[in-house]
Order: sequence, then C-alpha cells, then structure tokens
Amino acid sequence: MIGILGGTFDPVHYGHLRTAWELCESLDMKELRLLPCRQPPHRGEPAATPEQRLAMLERALAGQDRLRIDTRELERPGPSYMVDTLASLRGELGRTPFALVLGADAFAGLADWHRWERLIELAHLVVVTRPDGPPSLPGPVAALLERCRVADAAALRSAQAGGILETAVTPLAISATAIRAQVAAGRSPRYLLPDAVLAYIEEEGLYRVPERTGR
Repeated sequence: MIGILGGTFDPVHYGHLRTAWELCESLDMKELRLLPCRQPPHRGEPAATPEQRLAMLERALAGQDRLRIDTRELERPGPSYMVDTLASLRGELGRTPFALVLGADAFAGLADWHRWERLIELAHLVVVTRPDGPPSLPGPVAALLERCRVADAAALRSAQAGGILETAVTPLAISATAIRAQVAAGRSPRYLLPDAVLAYIEEEGLYRVPERTGR
C-alpha cells in the first residue's frame, strides 16, 4: 500500500515528517508520498514559491527512501483539487491500494472539497485522530465514515479503495504558521524542523518581514 500526504509544506516540519514516518511503519506502507500543492483551493497563496517549497522537501527527505516527493500538483496549473490528483494517481498505479492521509479537522471539512464524494472511490482514507477526541462531523461525512470505516490496515490492503481507517500518531503541536511567525519576529524555529530546512530558509531569506524604506 502507498500513502499520500498533501499540503503546502510552507515550510515542511517535524509534525509532517514524524506523522508520515509513523504511518509508514504502523500501517506497513511500501512508501508514503509527500505531495506539495501549487495553489490551495480554500486559502491564500503560500508564502514560499513552489520551487522553494520543493527544495525544502528535498532537503528534509535526503538520506532515506521510504518518504518520497510527488510533484504532480506543482506541475499542474490552477487550483490543486485533490480529486484530480487521486484520479491521476489511480491511472498511474492501476489496482494498487493507496490511501490519502487526512488530519481529523480536514476530514471533518471534507464535504467542502471539490467533488468530495469521488475521493473514496479513488483511494482509501487514513484519518489521523486528535488527542482531545474527534471533532463533530457534519451529516454527510459522518454517514461516509459509518459506511466505510475499517478496523485495520489489512482491510485497506485487501482492496484498492473505499475504506476509512482512523489511527493515532505521536502528537506534535508544530505549526507552519507559527514557524513563519517566529522567523518574521526574528526568532529561530530550530528543533521544530530539520536543520537543512532551517539553513535553506536562512539562505533564501524566507518568511522575513520586508524592511520599510523611509523617504
């Protein structure tokens, strides 16, 4: 089975990486692909360019081969709709089982996604639970979970799509938004993200507040 973890990765940090690594091991995934989006449909443009976010991912994943980068959304113009991405992956992977990884809050908001009902036809869903309990689910999403919930990863591997597995990982309260704010305030986010990523942020001058020029 293959895992898919999407996001802006602006910047990639240990919250992303530890979640991906734990899921690879606990669900016995062949690989997990980190899939940076070009243009999120429901939020503003990322602070770093697609090229910069890709460069940070490449530095973060150096030296191992189980977590990989999938660049198809960066290469596709326009909003990065996950249904289009999963359709592309299904065309490439054939009947190989693969699972889209979602946080509990993202799963709760699934009904706002473009053609969201189609996602479960294309892939399994792995929902990472919150330590403080599940968020309230709107009716359509609750019905989907009730219909498609499975007990373990073996059930996901037995079919190419259609299952929803809820699972826990080590909770790391790390936020890319907070990292960007720390850099903008002149503070260091060291130990929240890989040293190679921090070095790149410093080299490129990312996330700093532009200096005002007086008259």
